[in-house]
Amino acid sequence: MNLAELKKIVVEGNKELPRRDLVKYSWGNVSGIDRENKLIVIKPVGIPYDELTVENVSVVDLNGKILEGPLNPSVDLDIHRALYEHFPKANAIVHTHSTYATVLAQLRRDLPCFGTTHADYFAGPVPCVGELTREEVEGKYEWNTGMAIVRWFEEHHVDPAEVPAALSPFHGPFTWGSDVWDAVHKTVVLEEICKMAAAMYSIKDEPAPLPQYMLDRHYYRKHGANAYFTNDDYGSGTMIKR
Repeated sequence: MNLAELKKIVVEGNKELPRRDLVKYSWGNVSGIDRENKLIVIKPVGIPYDELTVENVSVVDLNGKILEGPLNPSVDLDIHRALYEHFPKANAIVHTHSTYATVLAQLRRDLPCFGTTHADYFAGPVPCVGELTREEVEGKYEWNTGMAIVRWFEEHHVDPAEVPAALSPFHGPFTWGSDVWDAVHKTVVLEEICKMAAAMYSIKDEPAPLPQYMLDRHYYRKHGANAYFTNDDYGSGTMIKR
């Protein structure tokens, strides 16, 4: 994929967020990475989604240096950079403040796998990662926010390609994927399963999670070498063909 194509897809991926009612105003960002040419394309800071174009989207190098675009890149750029540096299979990242995922993040609660909808996309619970220290907040805050996510996956020996999402405490959700549409798709799913979980918690304080054997069956029938349920819109398709 050349840079022009990546810019177009990142612009369209960002515009998908308000279509799916995942953002208000400019509360979120989508980025994509060209690993071969070492470029990141990301939404500029504060721009309304309906004003975003291939002419004003931000292009930066892996160190965050601005290469193209008239506006500064998203203030969350360094979070994206940290994840790209440490999650080599992530080629796109999405961050929102969608209501239900952010509620769990503000409660500092993990999202257990309660049902098969979750298991179709994530091979286990979606974590709410560790809180930042005062020094981390007052220092390289955005970079440290990304590294808190990286640390959780490293410390818990979880493959970020199998659980491609995390909740940043007090902040909100992040998802990543093999391409922009994959990452956006997972953001939509994450918000929906967080909404389901919130309804469950309103009925029962500690609902039982899905049994591991059922979680595994649902996840691996769509992922991995023996997947057989692959003919759906997972990660691409309906959104890109508007």
